[in-house]
This record gives sequence, structure tokens and C-alpha cells, in this order.
Amino acid sequence: MKNKILPMVLFISAFMMGQQNSDKDSLKHWSLSGYNNFHVNQAAFSHWNAGGQSNIGWNARVNYQLTYKENKELFQNIVIIGYGGNKLKGESMRKTQDELFISSNYGRQIYRNWYGVFGSSLSTQFAPGYLHGNPNGRKISNYMAPGYAQVAIGAMFHKNENFYVEIKPLVAKWTFVLDRQLQVEGNYGLKHNGAPYLFQLGSFGSCYYRVRLFDNVTFTNSGSFFSNYLEHPERLVLNYNGELNMKINNYLSTLVTLDVKYDHYQTIHTQLKETLSLGLTYNIHHRF
Repeated sequence: MKNKILPMVLFISAFMMGQQNSDKDSLKHWSLSGYNNFHVNQAAFSHWNAGGQSNIGWNARVNYQLTYKENKELFQNIVIIGYGGNKLKGESMRKTQDELFISSNYGRQIYRNWYGVFGSSLSTQFAPGYLHGNPNGRKISNYMAPGYAQVAIGAMFHKNENFYVEIKPLVAKWTFVLDRQLQVEGNYGLKHNGAPYLFQLGSFGSCYYRVRLFDNVTFTNSGSFFSNYLEHPERLVLNYNGELNMKINNYLSTLVTLDVKYDHYQTIHTQLKETLSLGLTYNIHHRF
């Protein structure tokens, strides 16, 4: 239980620091943007001569960005939660999406849109993951296995909630592997069998850009890198996420996502995930 509480403490400190600098009259300086979606895909076959297998799949995701900006203060919070699965007739459910990401940054203005920031983040998944997605196969991941926690200081260029860049030259990063079955030397970079975490000290950078292509179409890009000063700093951990959101009406939309990841602590191969879905979406963009 203590190991599960520890990563939470890392980003709560940043949250509390920002809260100490807000008051009742500051509400008009907040902005909230994001979306909730629930998408379903399904196919059914009966005596279909060309072949096919009945299946049903679903994905649910929430993505919120809550920002406070007034005078020289900036307080930014991001929460992303997603889960989804697919079931073929006669087989067990296989998950197609599983993510939990929380981050918080508190900054003071240095010059115009530049801020000196202190930030923290936590990312992991909810359920066990298996080789090739087969629930009867070898388990390769679980809740907080891996789980990534970061505490960092640096600078941020924050124009608005649609565009910002982070540059953090001093980052403490913990890779937690709290599932004992996965605490094997070399797995997620662990140094020896039974180790519950890997500590790294390095630098981190990220960029976020959201653009409105047409009246009902938005394209969101985000990318990041991490370099470990303590071991092979040239081996960057890279992440990219792209989302094309095509709104049909106030409640229906088509969403296309692309995730590309390279992390030599996980695999020597570039990881790629792409999804295309249609379903219910509720977009939020509000200032208060």
C-alpha cells in the first residue's frame, strides 16, 4: 500500500503549491477545455459465405486541461483517463486502450509568455496487459507496473491552452514495477530481480499544439522526450500523440488517434498504436 501511495505524493506537492496562491476572486482566471467520449464498433456474421467473425469493441476516454493564469502566475493541470476493449465471438475480451495520466505545473512569469515552473506527473494503466493481447498469454504489464512518476523544474512557454512548450533540464524520474511477477532484472530497466523501481535523473521536454482545421475539425499534437543523465543520455525516450477530432454534431464525432513511442527500457522496437472510432463525444471549452 505504501508503494502505491508514494507516486501520488510526488504530484500532490505541485498541486498544493498552486492552490496556496489562488483565492475566491481568482475564478474568472480559470479555463477548462477537453472532451468526454464513448465510441463503439460492432460486426455480426451469420452464414456469411465470404467469412468473418462477430465482434464488438468499445473505447471510453476523458481528457481535461484546467489552467489558471493571472498576472505572473500559471497553474496548469492535465488529466487523461482511457480504457477500451474488443471481444471476438468465442474469445475473451482483449483491451485496446488503457491509460491514466495526471500532471500539474505551477509557474511564475519570467518574461512575457515564459515561466519558471515546478511540475510533477504520474502515468500508468489500470489492468494487466498480456503478450499479443491474449489474456491466456504471458503477463507483461499491470497497474503501476510500469508506473512513471516525475518531479521537475525548468521553464515553460505558455501562449494559451492551445500551445505550450516545456523545457526541464532537471528531472527526477521513478519507474515503478509494483507487480512482483514483473520484478525481473532488465524488465523496464530494473537493475536486479525483486527491485520495485528504477530511479533516473535527466532532462525532459514536451510540446503541445492544437489547431482548428475547419469549423468542426480539430487536430491535436503532443510530443515529449526524456534523457537519462546517469546512463546512456543519448538514448532518448520519445513519445508522440496525434488526435484528429471530426465533430458531426453536438454529441457525435469521429476520432482518429495515432500514438508512437520509443523506449529502449521496454523494447528495442518502435511502438505504434492507431485507432479510428465513431461515437458519442461531449466537448468542453469554458472560462470562469
